[in-house]
Amino acid sequence: MPCLRIGNLVSTLPIVQGGMGVGISLSGLASAVADAGGIGVIATAGIGHLEPDFKSNMKDANRRALRREIRDARALTDGPIGVNIMVALSDFDDLVATALEEQVDALFLSAGLPLRPPRGLSLRKLWSYRTKIIPKVSSPKAAALIFRYWADKYGRVPDAVVIEGPRSGGHQGFTRQQIANPSFALEKLVPAVLKVVHVFEERFHNAIPVIAAGGVFTGQDIRRFLQMGAAGVKMGTRFVGTHECDAHNRFKQAYIDCGQGDLSIIDSPVGLPGRAIANRFLRDVAAGARRPYECLWRCLKTCDVRKVPYCIAHALMSAKEGRFRDGFAFAGANAYRVNEIISVQELVGRLEAEYARVRSSPSCSRTAA
Repeated sequence: MPCLRIGNLVSTLPIVQGGMGVGISLSGLASAVADAGGIGVIATAGIGHLEPDFKSNMKDANRRALRREIRDARALTDGPIGVNIMVALSDFDDLVATALEEQVDALFLSAGLPLRPPRGLSLRKLWSYRTKIIPKVSSPKAAALIFRYWADKYGRVPDAVVIEGPRSGGHQGFTRQQIANPSFALEKLVPAVLKVVHVFEERFHNAIPVIAAGGVFTGQDIRRFLQMGAAGVKMGTRFVGTHECDAHNRFKQAYIDCGQGDLSIIDSPVGLPGRAIANRFLRDVAAGARRPYECLWRCLKTCDVRKVPYCIAHALMSAKEGRFRDGFAFAGANAYRVNEIISVQELVGRLEAEYARVRSSPSCSRTAA
């Protein structure tokens, strides 16, 4: 496979591992992917949930856990490590500051429009770090808004952009109707975002990689999106089926056991549709059951704790730990195709073999030209 180049950051494979929150992708998975040649990504949502003071001191617990996970990953690999931070998190600013202080290679900003600098960071300070800033969007319109705003207000643009289609796992940036509409398929979105980005490449005289995400599962998929003009792909679901994934084995087994019909679109308490594996917990909620809870964290800006039937953070944390009576697993549309647990290295080997079966391609070193 070809390299993925984001400025002077070079990944020997054009693969970014998806940042899967509430403990699914931490230092274990991220370091293994980075060591295999991709960009490993630590997800920050709920990252401090195992800290003893998480309930009473969420923000400090999250910062402490993030710093530790980044350092643990660095101790295991010299490959590129990224961090995914949701703009909708109530401690977004603190997490961004922590990731930058730890000099991660890439910062992926999702679940919102990152238009302003994080609180407490001047633009000069923000861009003094070596970290690449990469927003994730679900439409060409959102990409154009971010790039135009940054260009006009700050005189620069993001280092790359991820366009994620409606076959991804977890919360969707689409309505239920759009998820099922072929006009919103990733194959339609990638060329449209490439057109948006091309305007700013010419304006700033710099290459801006577009990374395709949402339903990418095989080496053939990788080649297909690279042929469309994407510089790389982001993959989450298939990496759940690895020994190094940081989730409990019962979480991974839920992927192996699910069929295509078990994957459903749910209405999340945060006001967005999401793709998940159907189970008793979700069926009870759909039937009108409420899970009494006290919101201790206020982790998401968009969650109205007075109206929701259950705590999404608690449900996802429970599933990550294998306790499905109290939660459920988010999963991509291809989760039913995960049928065994293998190492990250073996998975990457399979992706390379699948890619090569289409047509061989030159390899690349990690050193930038």
